[in-house]
Amino acid sequence: MILKKNLAAFALSFFTFLGMAQSTKKVLFFQTDWGRSVSWDAFCERTKASGYDGLETWFPNNEKDQKELKAALEKYDLLVGFLNGTNKSIPFKESLAAYTNNFEKIAAWKPAYINCHTGSDFYSFEENQAFIDAANKAAKKYGVPVYHETHRGRFSFNMVDTKKYLKSIPELKLNLDISHWMVVHESLLTAQEDKLEEVMERTHHIHARVGHAEGPQVSDPQAPEWRKAVDRHLDIWEKIIRNKWKSQDTFTVTTEFGPPDYMPTLPYSHLPVTDQWKANVYMMQALKQRLNLE
Repeated sequence: MILKKNLAAFALSFFTFLGMAQSTKKVLFFQTDWGRSVSWDAFCERTKASGYDGLETWFPNNEKDQKELKAALEKYDLLVGFLNGTNKSIPFKESLAAYTNNFEKIAAWKPAYINCHTGSDFYSFEENQAFIDAANKAAKKYGVPVYHETHRGRFSFNMVDTKKYLKSIPELKLNLDISHWMVVHESLLTAQEDKLEEVMERTHHIHARVGHAEGPQVSDPQAPEWRKAVDRHLDIWEKIIRNKWKSQDTFTVTTEFGPPDYMPTLPYSHLPVTDQWKANVYMMQALKQRLNLE
């Protein structure tokens, strides 16, 4: 009888421990400010009320916007992830200098991460590598995570070329926005599982937008005709996050359905076919459900 009680007590303690261990694993969700048309205060208020932990945005260009953003972040207790990007419209050396210098002012805010639109699909391997190296040096110098987004028009516009950079640059960390690759490769990449493995291992942040074989954004992620595409993205994201949870407690995700014209619109009226905010909140909730976070 005593042995049975001891075993029962041990089992209860063990499973309680497992439950506590699982509860420490979390995802911090960021809302994109892409398409924002309201004040920073109003945007941050809605972001917090919708259940987000932070927001992702380009660093404000002027001091007034910077002050308003900082005040709103503090008021609503929100984190921030900033973007930095290669300006492809100016000469290479000038663009590299601007990209590199941007890290100092961005890092001073101690963001949760910096997400980079890095390089160009028209740059050479060496030119793109110069931008990646500058970003990786900034990450070490300022102690802020720096990720490179898989994005059309950048060095990472397709999976095949991105894997070449991963092989050559061990410090390269990805923000996987796989919706871009779905349209670039005209598929949901279901036949490329082995090639995706390394990419998923090197992914440290996710942009949760759903693409398809003919475009980078489905019209409405809740529509039944897009169920296959949504599930495919969720499968990939879940695998990445659960794998990262083996070595870390926290992972970050930005829901990034975009506004018109990235979002499909009706002809003539130019009305968006769905609500951008609702689409992003839906993706957050769908991912939480997949990960048993609710």
